[in-house]
Amino acid sequence: MFRILFLTPEIPGNTGNAIRLAAITGAELHLVEPLGFDFSDAKLRRAGLDYHDLAVVTVHKSIGAAWEALRPQRVYAFTSDGETSYTDIGYLPGDVLMFGRESVGLSEELKHDPHVTTRVRLPMLPSLRSLNLANAASIAVFEAWRQNGFAGATL
Repeated sequence: MFRILFLTPEIPGNTGNAIRLAAITGAELHLVEPLGFDFSDAKLRRAGLDYHDLAVVTVHKSIGAAWEALRPQRVYAFTSDGETSYTDIGYLPGDVLMFGRESVGLSEELKHDPHVTTRVRLPMLPSLRSLNLANAASIAVFEAWRQNGFAGATL
């Protein structure tokens, strides 16, 4: 289905929630090191509940290793200064939904990586900086899944 890519996530609870999101939606979760926690972290385990064994989670040593493994055709880089609204994308299975670190988002270099198809934004009030990483990923994954008829889901 869809592939979620977190670049050097820092907060274990966000990644735990993303593990749960991946299990529930059939998405894959890809994490690029360095991680700001280890997989024995209690907050990660608590946020993911008992979904860890039901999710496809892959950890990559670098963004280059992630690109090599994913071989993506389309990558959507979610960033507060994206030029395209997340609802204006026609998502296809296999698309990569890429998100940056909680503290700083995506670097300018990654926003312009040749793998990136489009920089995408979620709407927010103008006075606020960003949305929580796990929440942003959930919004994006559910929109992509909705567009594809919630394939595999019990409706």
